[in-house]
Amino acid sequence: MTATPLELEDVWRREAPYVLAVLVRAHGHFDDCEDATQEALLAAATQWPAEGVPTNPRGWLIRVAQRRLVDRTRSDVARRRREVSLVERSDARWDEERAGSGDVDDSLYVLLLCCHPALTRASQVALALRAVSGLTTTQIASGFLVPPTTMGQRISRAKAAIVQAGGTFPPPAADLWTRTVSVRHAIALLHTEGHLSSSGTTLTDPGFSTEAVRLARLLATAAPHDPENAGLLALLLLTQARAEARTGEDGSLVPLELQDRSLWDADAIAEGVRLLETALPTGPVGEFQLQGAIAAVHAEAATWDDTDWPQILELYGMLDAVAPSVAVTIGHAVAESRVHGPRAGLRRLEALAGTDHHRVHATRGHLLAETGEVGEAVEALRRAARLTRSIPEQRYLNDVLRRLEEPGRGRDV
Repeated sequence: MTATPLELEDVWRREAPYVLAVLVRAHGHFDDCEDATQEALLAAATQWPAEGVPTNPRGWLIRVAQRRLVDRTRSDVARRRREVSLVERSDARWDEERAGSGDVDDSLYVLLLCCHPALTRASQVALALRAVSGLTTTQIASGFLVPPTTMGQRISRAKAAIVQAGGTFPPPAADLWTRTVSVRHAIALLHTEGHLSSSGTTLTDPGFSTEAVRLARLLATAAPHDPENAGLLALLLLTQARAEARTGEDGSLVPLELQDRSLWDADAIAEGVRLLETALPTGPVGEFQLQGAIAAVHAEAATWDDTDWPQILELYGMLDAVAPSVAVTIGHAVAESRVHGPRAGLRRLEALAGTDHHRVHATRGHLLAETGEVGEAVEALRRAARLTRSIPEQRYLNDVLRRLEEPGRGRDV
């Protein structure tokens, strides 16, 4: 069947984690398997637009990737025995029909493999995202607030470190708990990219968000006794519930205070709240339960004015103590401003004075506008608009700037 470029991209993104999982389970060498998967995707990018998408795209990709692995092993005499074993085991376990049936999902285990204890937490998360999510190196770099070249080097070093450490599949049970911590962060970053794209002409990427929710469900099902897994799933559901209301008909960004809350997904909100009500009493309370609780307070407010900001401020204080970050400080500053006024929020934001990220400048610009310091607000918002690579965010910030610079508008932004 024929498909548009966007439809082809969706197929590649959806199938790549499964293909990589099949190869790693059969072959056991992550770096070779990741390279072979990428080569299969490149082959598909060349052939599918002309020949059409195969009836079983997953099986096609697995077969091509396996051939790439065979080609690689043929060039190395020392690995000839592994070549024979690879082909025999692949034929026995991963025939094309089963590979396309969807009855096996090893994507969660590949995430765990990427989170090898020999790597730093940041490298674990970056490699996991690169292997399973379909995110580009640039998108991953945005989530870490580092340049793409730095992230590319980090991912390359991480793959080499796993090879040197002798990463196995599936990972040893003894260190699954510590790996799970990094897996949660990888899934959360994947959802963040889907919820608010770091670059491009569209505000969101539902494919990433949907995949993140799917992985979070897998994780919560695989380890139901860890309340943080339930907290992560709750956070993603409560955030995803607002998806339809976050963009206007023209694709423009609609801020939380202006969203039509009748468009929010009541079923997703109810499920997220139920998960939190079950998880929170079991303790200990971790960062994802706290983030989920903040999202629940927003979700349960009938209007913007009904938002329980004192409760959100208290939750941010707890979150800042458990897992401080740039995003947490921004959220904490906004909550502080709603409870104690914009100057209190600006004081909280001073901790990020050396962080040149567009959301820091955007938040500072909004708070300065509320204090009536229009000149400084304009400077901060212009800086934010220049830094963001998201066209919808840039348009929104420029619209705020236009309104702010209108005579007599001042604080009314």
